[in-house]
Amino acid sequence: MSESTQMDAPRTSQRTWMRRTAASIRPRIRQAFAPAVRNLQYAKRRLQPFALVAVIGFPLYYYVWKVLFPQPYENLPLRLLGSALFLPVIAFDRWPAAAKKLLPWYWYSVTLFALPFFFTFMLLKNNGNQVWVESALIAAFVMVLIHDWLMLVLQFVVGIGLAMLAYSLTSHPVNFGANYLTHLTIFSFAVAIGAAANYDQERIQVEQERAMLATAGSVAHELRTPLVAIRVGAAGLMRFLPGLLETYLLAQRHLLPVPRIRTAHLRSLQGVVGRIEQEALYSNAIIDMLLATARFTGGNMQNATLCSIANCVETALSRYPFREGDRRRVQCNLRPDFSFRGSEMLTVHVLFNLLKNAFRHMGGIDDAYISIRLETGPRANRLIFSDTGSGIAPDILPHIFTRFYTSTTATDDVSLGAGIGLAFCYDVMQAIGGAITCSSVRGEYTEFVLTFPAP
Repeated sequence: MSESTQMDAPRTSQRTWMRRTAASIRPRIRQAFAPAVRNLQYAKRRLQPFALVAVIGFPLYYYVWKVLFPQPYENLPLRLLGSALFLPVIAFDRWPAAAKKLLPWYWYSVTLFALPFFFTFMLLKNNGNQVWVESALIAAFVMVLIHDWLMLVLQFVVGIGLAMLAYSLTSHPVNFGANYLTHLTIFSFAVAIGAAANYDQERIQVEQERAMLATAGSVAHELRTPLVAIRVGAAGLMRFLPGLLETYLLAQRHLLPVPRIRTAHLRSLQGVVGRIEQEALYSNAIIDMLLATARFTGGNMQNATLCSIANCVETALSRYPFREGDRRRVQCNLRPDFSFRGSEMLTVHVLFNLLKNAFRHMGGIDDAYISIRLETGPRANRLIFSDTGSGIAPDILPHIFTRFYTSTTATDDVSLGAGIGLAFCYDVMQAIGGAITCSSVRGEYTEFVLTFPAP
């Protein structure tokens, strides 16, 4: 091996390690910032009023602090920059679709400038006088109201750090005295309490869960009665329709004056009763799945028993209301079987949710199929559930287990759901001490790996 090849080998190995490290860190970073992105969905109605106040307030308060109540320092260009940064937010609903995806990061960037950076910089420039101490405290209060705890802490640290740097570069001599440290201590305490008490996200989730449970119960009550009537009617048709069709054919053969029914319609009538009953069964199963999903909110598994995973899969496949031809698209390899401590009923509903999602994404792909296989290990066992459907977009993949997360465009894979099915699967697997992960390539496949701890 040449000397250059020997030198390149460690570099290649280092680059490979760095790529793998970056690939493992990126999902964790996306998961950490997911609440900040999701919270902005609920705050969108407040963005434009907030931006309008900022656009007007920046130059207006220049006049207030420069003319009406003069302060030691003012900066009109900095204020005009703040107004200019908020102008695009006022018209964010007119942004191109590609640009709208960047709205969260733009919003957090301009609020970083407008709140911690600007107010800290002006506080320092005004020598920590009372007016700007009170203004900075109000800015901290606003940050607590509009940010989740992680973004609140990040903006506080980064914004104050940039403000101190800007102050150092524009002031001679620089003097961060005890007075400034006192203010910083007070602001830090306010932000820390705000971050600890910021329960807006949890409150929203609790209210969503209550609304979902109430809706699920109402839907179940309103739909079960007509579904029973449909099934009873289908049973009656199944009993008497063959005789009626036979009577019609006899009447035609004997040239009796009966209305003519086309051959294609006769053939469709022969299978329509079975389809009606199948759709009624499917609807009942979806209602059961919705109720089980809405009522289970995680926590420790109560009354856990020793379950066979192969039996759970077989039960799910025997009870799932497959539409015509769908059962043949499911390929199973249930050997070697393994046992786990949990709930067979909940595990069956996990498989129901995976099957429902897979068939939805397989849509019009004729040759798509589902594969279910098992793997055993010394400490944990796995069920691998995969389909060759449309796959999941990379920007959606990190959020699929987030309760109530739905995509914002009609073409996305989760746009037809309510954002509870996969969150339910995640909660069930967590409750038994296991895990569920997903990998996907758009247009090729989606694979879920369910990890069960050994009993």
